[in-house]
Amino acid sequence: MRTQIFALSLAAAALAAGSAGAATWAVDHAHSRLGFKGTVEGAGFDGTFRSWDAQISFDPKALATSHVSVSVDVASAVSGDKDRDDTMPADDWFAAKRFPKAVFTANRFADRGAGHYEAQGELVLKGVRRPVTLPFTLAISGGVARMTGTATLDRTAFNVGSGKWSAPDEVAKAVTVVVDLTAHTGS
Repeated sequence: MRTQIFALSLAAAALAAGSAGAATWAVDHAHSRLGFKGTVEGAGFDGTFRSWDAQISFDPKALATSHVSVSVDVASAVSGDKDRDDTMPADDWFAAKRFPKAVFTANRFADRGAGHYEAQGELVLKGVRRPVTLPFTLAISGGVARMTGTATLDRTAFNVGSGKWSAPDEVAKAVTVVVDLTAHTGS
């Protein structure tokens, strides 16, 4: 169930993308992961989204023209626990039939120095829009970029884990989205 993830996963997830002036990047899915961490009955667990994509236009020297859009198939969430994995797409959690995608978009970025950045954007999950800030590190070598970052979300702010699951007694409200992305420049 710990559908709390979102993907922003989403979300999240990802680098930055965008417009004129910033380089276009293609995600290397074989070397990238969009995941999440949650807690159930006091025990932590990790999960991942198997299906997601990102449109990235990013240049550390052209942050004003950088933009990212990450789309996550929420039904693709897996955590290695069959009961949890079978429950995550249900209405109380991701409601994947009604809201099949979580989308994170960002067009504001801040350089925090020494390869550290911050993406300020919006996550739409289960029909709910909320601002999300994703701190990340970025290393670019030649035409290859490696980005890692995490953002902690309150799953209940997105109505993920509703009904009897809205209280944090069994499932913690905090879910951490984990992004580990490798991309190659297309321009």
